Amino acid sequence: MQDAASHPTPHGQATAATEQASAAPFAMLAEFADVTSVVNAARKTREQGYVHFDVHSPLPIHGIDRAVGIRPTILPWLTLAGGLAGFFGGLFLVWWMNATMFSGVTTSLQGYPYLISGKPIFSLQANIPIIFETTILLAAFATVFGMFALNRLPMLYHPLFKSSRFSRVTSDRFFLVIEADDPKYDSRWTREFLEKLDPLSIEEVDD
Repeated sequence: MQDAASHPTPHGQATAATEQASAAPFAMLAEFADVTSVVNAARKTREQGYVHFDVHSPLPIHGIDRAVGIRPTILPWLTLAGGLAGFFGGLFLVWWMNATMFSGVTTSLQGYPYLISGKPIFSLQANIPIIFETTILLAAFATVFGMFALNRLPMLYHPLFKSSRFSRVTSDRFFLVIEADDPKYDSRWTREFLEKLDPLSIEEVDD
């Protein structure tokens, strides 16, 4: 019996075999030529029970949210929360700075109430501009940063960029992507299911 060391495996083949063995699938990618095909495929994918899948297209598709089953975004609620925080925060700020004076509080945190021509120490009408500005400011911050967080941005890398076919998603192709972390995902059965949808091509993309 000969020693395995006497027949060394070429380094390139060993590296490729190691990478192939260690690479985990990220998703199964199906390519379609038109809007109708990809919408029908998305609807059938949802009916099949898949939940972690998405559609990528070079243009907005009317009705794709319903076909994919995308729930309404919570971004408006984040904007509302930011606006309310700005409103009450601004109201507290102007009240504390212009209408309070408490003993035992350090000078740097004390308010500075002053009386002008017998007017009230605190007047809501006079402070509406400041309250309005803080409301808009925090609502805008909540919207922008909430959008970044919900979209997982900035995202400098994505496994789909490995696919040369996927580069046409910004031009003239439509793609249905079923992610590998879906409970129903199986390389064999998922591929067979996608083949029934009559796509132009099917590709499994590694993570």
